[in-house]
Amino acid sequence: MASPSDRKLTRREREIMDAIFALGDRASAEEIRERLSDPPSYSAVRSMLVRLETKGYLRHFEEGLRYIYTPTRSRASAQRRALENLVRVFFGGSPAQTATALLKRDRWTDEELDSLSREIELARKNMRQK
Repeated sequence: MASPSDRKLTRREREIMDAIFALGDRASAEEIRERLSDPPSYSAVRSMLVRLETKGYLRHFEEGLRYIYTPTRSRASAQRRALENLVRVFFGGSPAQTATALLKRDRWTDEELDSLSREIELARKNMRQK
């Protein structure tokens, strides 16, 4: 079986993976199908799930008469990969430009801004120690 990082996902496969993460990292084919835009047939979803297993992105187990699909990578790993892709595609690989774009959003609570300030200070401290 290929490593997940070795095989790229199609738009629909990415949508399936997003649905599984949104459903708490475990879902049946029908639960996944219900979350897809312009949902294909149940059998088409099952075929895509088999393909995602072959590519190494999913595994399944039996729960009663249903297969339940779970990702082979943690949510944190998927978040890191998605964020790296976002930074590369939309911000020329610049984390600073990405953070600046996020900071320009209209509504921030004091708690959110305080949390961001703490994270920036922690990053500064970690950089000094290296």
